[in-house]
Amino acid sequence: LQTLSNNHTRFPLKAGEAWSDRALADGAAMPGPLQNAWGALLAHCQTASAGKPSAKWVKTATPLVAEIGEEPFTQTLLEWFPLVDKPRTQSLNPRRWGPDPNMMLIDLHTDTLKGLAWCCSLIDDARLARALAALAISTYKKVPGVGPRAIKVGNACVWALGQITNETALGQLAYLKVRIKFGTAQKGIEKALNETAERMQVPREEIEEMGVPAYGLTEVGKLEEPLGDFTAQLTITGTTTTQLVWLKPDGKPQKSVPAAVKKDFAEELKDLKAGAKDIQKMLPAQRERIDNLFLEQKVWPLATWQERYLDHPLVGTLARRIIWCFKTGDDVVDGIWLDGQLVDCNSNPIENQDASTTVTLWHPIEHSTEEIIAWRDWLEEHKIQQPFKQAHREVYLLTDAERNTGVYSNRYAAHIIKQHQFNALCGARGWKNQLRLMVDDFYPPARKMLPKWNLRAEFWVEGIGDNYGVDTNDAGTFLYLATDQVRFYPVEAAPRVSHAGGGGYATWGEEGSDNPLNLEAIPPLVFSELMRDVDLFVGVASVANDPTWSDGGPEGRYIDYWQSYSFGDLTETAQTRKQILQRLVPRLKIAS
Repeated sequence: LQTLSNNHTRFPLKAGEAWSDRALADGAAMPGPLQNAWGALLAHCQTASAGKPSAKWVKTATPLVAEIGEEPFTQTLLEWFPLVDKPRTQSLNPRRWGPDPNMMLIDLHTDTLKGLAWCCSLIDDARLARALAALAISTYKKVPGVGPRAIKVGNACVWALGQITNETALGQLAYLKVRIKFGTAQKGIEKALNETAERMQVPREEIEEMGVPAYGLTEVGKLEEPLGDFTAQLTITGTTTTQLVWLKPDGKPQKSVPAAVKKDFAEELKDLKAGAKDIQKMLPAQRERIDNLFLEQKVWPLATWQERYLDHPLVGTLARRIIWCFKTGDDVVDGIWLDGQLVDCNSNPIENQDASTTVTLWHPIEHSTEEIIAWRDWLEEHKIQQPFKQAHREVYLLTDAERNTGVYSNRYAAHIIKQHQFNALCGARGWKNQLRLMVDDFYPPARKMLPKWNLRAEFWVEGIGDNYGVDTNDAGTFLYLATDQVRFYPVEAAPRVSHAGGGGYATWGEEGSDNPLNLEAIPPLVFSELMRDVDLFVGVASVANDPTWSDGGPEGRYIDYWQSYSFGDLTETAQTRKQILQRLVPRLKIAS
């Protein structure tokens, strides 16, 4: 392969990466004209140096792709792109202080893949859209000491998806919006979604829910496709699972793929399996998207909600297990789907809905304890597992201590948490955070922007320790953080920063509305959801969860913290779990 790489300048790639090895092997087997066409295209792809292709670059690429042919081009990339995620086939010697080159792509191939991704925008093909999303995920994977392994390739994939006009491409962008937490990638995805919304002439906030593909499902959670004498039946069975069964001519099911289908309908079978995988990836992405809507103040007209949620072939499998609020005039009623109709917590049908009815998500903080318990009982009685915590969602009310402190909460102060785990959780919950290093530098607090509420939430943390190599990893990143206050500011308030070595947060002489807001002025739903995030950060990342810290950690410095947290009062999350166990255990065999 190395000889091929060196001798055939018309195919300018280097051996050593799984995808390039395959490309070089494919090139060696191609007839001369096709090899020349691919060589010319690859050479052009290696000029992909800008953030996005210029009109001139695209004009040059278009006939090069046409010379290969759209279908051969597509089929080839469907074979090459998945191999980018595979390990190198030829090991490289790692540098002492640099990142491991075996986890990276060489620069030549980064530009090549970037250009190939741009070229995909010329072809309206659902298969390519899926392949681009998978390539983006692979190249956005983080490499220790570097960050994303090939950010330029990932960004190119996002750009290309934004140019492709089919439903699948929009769905893949919506999937990446939830799946990828990397900040720069999020900006690119947001830009692509904005451009798509402008092209479709619809509001930006609607584009993600409009773009959820049906994946061929003919009704909510179900697809039936005749293939010869057999019928494929694909069913969504949970929040992350599907099941594919085959119906014989007599209507009886069989789980294995019929031999006749494998022989006569190979392409249809391949598409069916690809659709099932797409559904399994999209379901948790849609679950997370809907879960995040609590803070978006979304209100839907009834007809729009029915189309995009209740009756959507994929989203409907989630929406029908969620409690909703229906408002008609001054009348508000809560309901959920059961046996073909919307019912209340007493299983009575919901009536008197009309074109003026609006729909919102139900949140427990806006309802009485009696209503919450009634819905919990109803869900248990009907054995319905909600896609995310709703009826059993933790609620965080303002405490007397927080009323006394006024502008900050100490509820989650004085904890010791693992920094890298905390940073990952921040990304998962939409908070911005920077890893803190033991250096002479300043860092902002972990923060979450809530533009629709004109609020910025902050969780103050600082690094612990001053012994490099003991309190840090080899890169100088603090292993542990100490937690402090939770505060709220207007979105545009002057940012606050703290030195890496501690000393508190302050502004750098900037003018503006930098006074923290009184906690009593924060809407209860916003306060509850943000404190729920902070509870998650502390509850998951606390060193008190680690039994190896029972001796107090390094030099026993934190034994008092480990003891008090491990055996102290229950948090709201723990209280919720306790309540569920108190209801469930008496019904189990272990109750006695």
